Amino acid sequence: MPSPRLSAAKARIVAHFRRRRRRILSHKDLERLVGEKRQAWRLPVSMPVRKVVAFLLGSTELKRVALDFPSRREVRYCWGDASPYALALSLRPNAYLSHYTAMGFHDLTDQIPRVVYLNAEQRPKSLSPGGLQQERIDTAFKRKPRRSSNVASHGGFRICILNGKHTGGMGVAAIRDEQGSPIRLTGLERTLIDIVVRPFYAGGVFEVLEAYRRAGGSADVAGLVRMLRRLDHVYPYHQAMGFYMEKAGTYTSRELSMLGTLGAEYDFYLTYQMSRPLYSRRWRLFFPKGF
Repeated sequence: MPSPRLSAAKARIVAHFRRRRRRILSHKDLERLVGEKRQAWRLPVSMPVRKVVAFLLGSTELKRVALDFPSRREVRYCWGDASPYALALSLRPNAYLSHYTAMGFHDLTDQIPRVVYLNAEQRPKSLSPGGLQQERIDTAFKRKPRRSSNVASHGGFRICILNGKHTGGMGVAAIRDEQGSPIRLTGLERTLIDIVVRPFYAGGVFEVLEAYRRAGGSADVAGLVRMLRRLDHVYPYHQAMGFYMEKAGTYTSRELSMLGTLGAEYDFYLTYQMSRPLYSRRWRLFFPKGF
């Protein structure tokens, strides 16, 4: 039997949640909210927060969602149905959606990606000594790429948390999902860079090529080049980007030249562990057979 005080407060609590923009809370957030609103909701000081939460879960739209990541369980409380994107974004402050997930939002694929990629940037790191060498590039791309195993499943989706390069949120935009929740994700140009850097988080190189084809005529290539310079990746990803643009056939010769003027000092690779790849002399790039 629910407490009469809770039953009397229900209308006030529901009205508060319906007005809120932020509808996904951690347990600490929920505890803080009950503490702040206890007087307004006319709840006695002696009433435990767990009793209030249990009442809300049993008699309102509040839902508990548990996400079992390999190293820890993340629990969130959602008012009504929450999109997997908003749910993912609640897990890390200042994180944003990226790669295949961002491709879906930018209409760069016909697929409906079932993995939600959440990019949580690392702290700034100092550059490793030694500089770039052809032998190091060759060795790196013969190996399997490192992939994030920090994945949890929910409602037919998987949420994958990536520990991304520190960029200060460069090229990140804000939109709203169908429920009106704010969504942070990489903008078009940043997305086109990220999916070349990590094609295995974008459905593979053929999906990346389709994304480049669709982005032709819409992407600001000059802005993309400026952003790429500022991101200052170690590897010469501009060679792969120029190759994708050429293959896509939706970019002007002037746009291609913007990538070409960045030079090609090393042989580079479109992706990892390719068997008997072909070679583009223009871009000094190895790419898969049949591409």
